[in-house]
Amino acid sequence: MNVPLPDVPEVRVVGLPQLTTGFDLVERIDLDMHLKVHGPLEPMTGERLAELAETISLRGRGGAGFPFGRKLRAVAKASIRRGVRPVVVINGSEGEPACRKDTVLLNRAPHLILDGALLAAEALGARTLVVAVTRNSTEISVRAALAERGLSDRRGRQLRARVVRTPERMVSGEASSVIRAANGGPALPPGRRERAAETGVGGAPTLLSNAETFAQLAVAARIGPRRYGHTGLPSEPGTVLLTVSGAVARPMVIEVPTGVPLRYVLQLAGAPPLPQGVLTGGYHGNWIDAVSSHNAVVSRESLATVGGALGAGAILPIGPDTCPLGESLRIANWLAAETAGQCGPCKLGLPAAAGGLSDVLNGGGPAALEALREVTQAVKGRGACKHPDGSARFLLSTLSAFTDDLAAHVLDGGCGRETVGVLPLPAAGRQDLEESIPSGERLAVDWTLCQGHALCADIVPELIRLGPDGYPALADAAVPMHLRGRAQRAVRRCPALALRIEQPPAEQRPALPATGRRALGSGRG
Repeated sequence: MNVPLPDVPEVRVVGLPQLTTGFDLVERIDLDMHLKVHGPLEPMTGERLAELAETISLRGRGGAGFPFGRKLRAVAKASIRRGVRPVVVINGSEGEPACRKDTVLLNRAPHLILDGALLAAEALGARTLVVAVTRNSTEISVRAALAERGLSDRRGRQLRARVVRTPERMVSGEASSVIRAANGGPALPPGRRERAAETGVGGAPTLLSNAETFAQLAVAARIGPRRYGHTGLPSEPGTVLLTVSGAVARPMVIEVPTGVPLRYVLQLAGAPPLPQGVLTGGYHGNWIDAVSSHNAVVSRESLATVGGALGAGAILPIGPDTCPLGESLRIANWLAAETAGQCGPCKLGLPAAAGGLSDVLNGGGPAALEALREVTQAVKGRGACKHPDGSARFLLSTLSAFTDDLAAHVLDGGCGRETVGVLPLPAAGRQDLEESIPSGERLAVDWTLCQGHALCADIVPELIRLGPDGYPALADAAVPMHLRGRAQRAVRRCPALALRIEQPPAEQRPALPATGRRALGSGRG
């Protein structure tokens, strides 16, 4: 059933619009219309801009939620200390299949985002603006907006502005990936943690924040902190953009004031009256149950209180007709396939965790559940970027949110429901999704024959590592489909013939979720 979200889904608003003002007039707000709708914007000093951000409690809307005012001050301080002009980066890289809010803004209101970024650039004395995007539609819209303002990357300009295209992948939107791409490298984490405020694009202090954050800054700068604070909660004033999809009749991006009941947002999108669970914050977020979704309001604090997360603003309910663990397995497989392949927790741990969840769903029992918990805990806090942590958070949340279903699979062999496939994944990723699904086969070693040649660990390091004694240590997970070829090659090249692939009995072999079988099989006829 997997139906990917369109670039620009339906847009709704609760209350008075701020970010979406003018959306009822035209599809895309060009510069002339932007000035008619929002009016001119006066420049501000760095100190005033930081005070404004702090007064309205503006936090990054890309998922991390870092205070914008603190980030602005850190960049200004580093720039003055080093005597280097800073760089401003708009992170419009939205590679998560369940998120479209920034894409909507970049496509329909690009000048509101540019207003906030240019305001910050002038306050900091920056001479470079970079806009990172992932999709054709957003790149076209942003390039048109820069041209409407007479901005380009030509030498001699007071401010040079350019667009950087990043792949539509989960790790591409990570701050260090965006900076690496802006520096001419691949859109992947560099493997070391550096503060962008100190060293970012071109080695200069860099103010990087996501598209909605800059748009919120522009709104607040126009109407002032007092009027801005009249909307939403006193502790988290203003509005937020949410992408609502999953088991809904109308997937949409919706602008709501903070404090609006989450159940009302779900009702607007046509979610089930009693959802089995609601994934909050996207695929690096947390599940909450039906009772929590009924009681929670849209705010960072409220969602955290019930175990959820605002994160990247994605809200995904699922109905009672699907297996929640099967739905989570689809996402776990996708997250494992999204690895940058640069560190062990990501390259080895996430496929092992996805394989562990598959084992639990396919009759592995309590031992499989314990192994899954161990490998997921081992991933946390050890990655080169936030992808392993976010993926582990999603998996652990799955285990804690659906305890009844988990018990049915562990103790009774299943919950009796098919996996419908309501959580969106990229259409182009169906083949990748199939390849990342564990095959059910496992590597095994005959220790009476193994002589520690270590060739196997060189061929398939994702599944075999060398222990302290120089002998192989096998990952406790099924061989993913995309590693079967290398696993078979490792078996063939073992000089001692000690390595083998064990086939499970037919009745125990993992199967694709029902939806995956239909989707993957439909294109092969």
